[in-house]
Amino acid sequence: MNFKELRISTPILKALEDLEFVYPTKIQEKCFRRITSGADLVGIAQTGTGKTFAYLLPILSELKYSTEKHPSIIIIVPTRELVKQVHEEVDKLCKYKNVRIKSVIGGKNINTQKIDIYDGGCEIIIGTPGRLYDIAVTGMLRFKNIKKLVIDEVDEMLSLGFRAQLEQIFAMLPDKRQNLMFSATLSEDVSTFINRYFYQPEEIIIENTNTPVENIEQSVIKAPNFFTKIELLNDLLSNKEEFSKVLVFANNKKDADFIFEKLQITYPEEIGVIHSNKSQNFRFNSIKNYDKNSIRILVATDIVARGLDFTDVTHVISMSPPENPSDYIHRIGRTGRADKNGNSILLYSPFEEDLFQSVKGKAGARLKELELPTEVQISSLLTEDEKPGLKQKNYIKTPDIQKSQGAFHEKSEKRRKINSGGLRQKKKRKNTKRSGKK
Repeated sequence: MNFKELRISTPILKALEDLEFVYPTKIQEKCFRRITSGADLVGIAQTGTGKTFAYLLPILSELKYSTEKHPSIIIIVPTRELVKQVHEEVDKLCKYKNVRIKSVIGGKNINTQKIDIYDGGCEIIIGTPGRLYDIAVTGMLRFKNIKKLVIDEVDEMLSLGFRAQLEQIFAMLPDKRQNLMFSATLSEDVSTFINRYFYQPEEIIIENTNTPVENIEQSVIKAPNFFTKIELLNDLLSNKEEFSKVLVFANNKKDADFIFEKLQITYPEEIGVIHSNKSQNFRFNSIKNYDKNSIRILVATDIVARGLDFTDVTHVISMSPPENPSDYIHRIGRTGRADKNGNSILLYSPFEEDLFQSVKGKAGARLKELELPTEVQISSLLTEDEKPGLKQKNYIKTPDIQKSQGAFHEKSEKRRKINSGGLRQKKKRKNTKRSGKK
């Protein structure tokens, strides 16, 4: 089936032709007519399968020109980067269609965003849950006209702690609306959320979301410690022809900065870094430079493991197994996109054995274990996490207070004296003694 057979509106079809898109992906094909029917829908598909277009194509095909000040469509995504990407995708598809689109994110001046929304109006509002709620409570953004609600990457949103903001937004929405939700995984948390807020949704599940795509070659290398991993990473990246566009994942912001500092010595003009502690402009510029191949290497935390669509990533390198095994699938999904071949390399050290075994359960038999190259220098340095420390110490457990027999110590001679009463009692005894009374 091609896009013409889906009966997509002519302006959107022309935009797709300009983008040289002819055939829909499975999730796009199966979602189109069900969304246009008006039913609530839950779409579950792996990263890189075209979920964004799966909801944008039917929504934009049906969207009519409007002069209303307040939006009829709201799209909620977990990160600022994904807000920007979805906005750009809508712009591409609306090349021949007059649609007012506004997006809001944290880290930007909220007053400027409020004025922009209220003065210009919009049909589509895209944003992160926190900023959408903050503007809505001021009254400058109202949800009374919302006909369609889209929640993209809902599993990531819940894991980031946005449940409260989502529930507050739901309380502001009109009861009569179409709910659309897309996710890479269908966890118990996601299922509970669906049952609470969706009305008999249709589920469209594409392939097994717990297994990696088959066009990605997966390797794993065991290294004695983190500093040896840095040496190995330097050795791999020296092959610029093979490793022409690399995404390096760190488990936290501190490690990401450390990796960036070490690699910047060797590749000063070829590397960037991105995580949530970086300013918004810095993050956007890093993504822009990487996407346009101005830099070859991007070091990142899992903030970019979801949703963001980078083209032609040759290798994804994980410096450590992620704490959540499902995040491994999202990481490697940054390569091997659009039916191209990709490569993934996972590094782990002995103290990460448990995390590795959990990831191995997700990756399956396709994960090839390779030996550490002999030319890589073995480092004797250890990080604070790798040093024998708190995890190895034997602590004395605090006794259960309910089983405690209490504390005991001898009273002082003064405290052993019997209380003979106050001054009044002493005078009374003295008078009794003088009068001879007993």
